[in-house]
Amino acid sequence: MRIATSQYQSMMNQSLQKNQERITYVTQQMANGNRIQLPSDDPVDSVRMSRLKREEAAVKQYRDNIAAVQQRMSKTEGYLQNMVNDMQSGRDLLVWASDGSNTPDDLKSMVTSLTSLRDSILYTANTIDQEGRHVFSGTVTGSAPIAYDATQPLGARYSYAGNTNAQTVVVGNGITQTANQNVKGLEKLLNQLDQTIDTLSNSGRDASDATVKATLSANLDGFDDAMDLLSGKVAVLGGQQNILSTIDANHQNVSLSNQMAINDIGQLDVGAAAIELNGYSTALQATYKAYSKIGTLSLFSAL
Repeated sequence: MRIATSQYQSMMNQSLQKNQERITYVTQQMANGNRIQLPSDDPVDSVRMSRLKREEAAVKQYRDNIAAVQQRMSKTEGYLQNMVNDMQSGRDLLVWASDGSNTPDDLKSMVTSLTSLRDSILYTANTIDQEGRHVFSGTVTGSAPIAYDATQPLGARYSYAGNTNAQTVVVGNGITQTANQNVKGLEKLLNQLDQTIDTLSNSGRDASDATVKATLSANLDGFDDAMDLLSGKVAVLGGQQNILSTIDANHQNVSLSNQMAINDIGQLDVGAAAIELNGYSTALQATYKAYSKIGTLSLFSAL
């Protein structure tokens, strides 16, 4: 059987090209460590890896959300606890003020401490985060939660200007977490403190005065109510953070499983690839040698 020179050259070129392509392909595999370079290399495993990577991206977003919410909750819990601590010291002061042995001057000397306490609670309630949003306004983060109107009568100058709507964040598949808080109800304590400060500021009032007793008693009840309100929120925040930690740990386990599966499916067997690369290199060299050797032959050389 005779083979034309052009046919022979075409066959040799195809062989050289095929071996060179395989060498390039295996070299790329070894360079990046991935067995699958194109979806067509292994359609079934490519789909599996694609699904795993989508799930891994979702899990990463959930964990990022959890970290952000936990950081926000931790700060919110700290603000609330600070207000509770201030209220406890204010309550102790009012218990002392209720002692019948106090003179009018003793009562008047407490005004400065109560004023500082009221202003401290108001400042903390109207706290602004690093992004310029009010922490305790519900979803109305552009407005201060506790508003003050000096034109209103004593005992009604403080009002809650936020709302109680929840800002929810997705922390899992079908799982959301409320990320914000409000201080609705705290305005009542501030108004009571306003009245107490005004009452104790008047000269000639002592602890046996009926008005003083009624004002102090109402303010003590107001402190108890406000402390119960904020302490309850602190407890809820602590429980929510524990739940988020558990969810995050579950996400971490899922993420580890996904990464192991992606690695098992897509990782290249370097040893097998090296053997394959060596085989293609040897075949390429042999083809070059054969091409060079046959190219020097002719019909006349056989005579």
